[in-house]
Amino acid sequence: MAYIKAHYHPFLFILITMCAMAELGLTAYLISVGNESRNWPSARYHSLLILFEFNAVWTTLFGAAYMLWIVDGAVHFLASIASSIIWLAITSALWGAAAGMMHNTRTGGNCNWILNSSPSANVVLPCDSPQELSVSSCRETLTVEAVGWVLFVLCVLTLFATCMWVRTSKRGYVSAEYKPGM
Repeated sequence: MAYIKAHYHPFLFILITMCAMAELGLTAYLISVGNESRNWPSARYHSLLILFEFNAVWTTLFGAAYMLWIVDGAVHFLASIASSIIWLAITSALWGAAAGMMHNTRTGGNCNWILNSSPSANVVLPCDSPQELSVSSCRETLTVEAVGWVLFVLCVLTLFATCMWVRTSKRGYVSAEYKPGM
């Protein structure tokens, strides 16, 4: 089982950390653009972006730390399997809640309705037209939600794999105090 621990865990934490970094960049950009233009679809959307930003910072920081502790072989409390399981459970809950709330906040998954509803849909528009910015914003919101769901699934998968590893590694362990037949 040491082979499994040494090989899957760092890669799952790398995936979690990289996805969180992508989410961090996207949400920081969306918050910056929204603050600059002072044009938010709703106060709830703005708050959700801040929640996603917090989750991304939380996940990037601790995901990178756990990844480095796993590779380094650190033995202090924060590098333990128990703290990893607790962190993964909290992080899964944060990502699941944020992605679920974003799913209920946005208006739908089809961003083409924005172009189809405009009266000049058949006219070629300049690059910076409001319609194209709206479609872009819609797609960026969908991407924020999608990466949130991916991070939720990765955290749950890593949590499940870690719990299974702990369970299977305890089965093969025989204490020095207990020796059958003695």
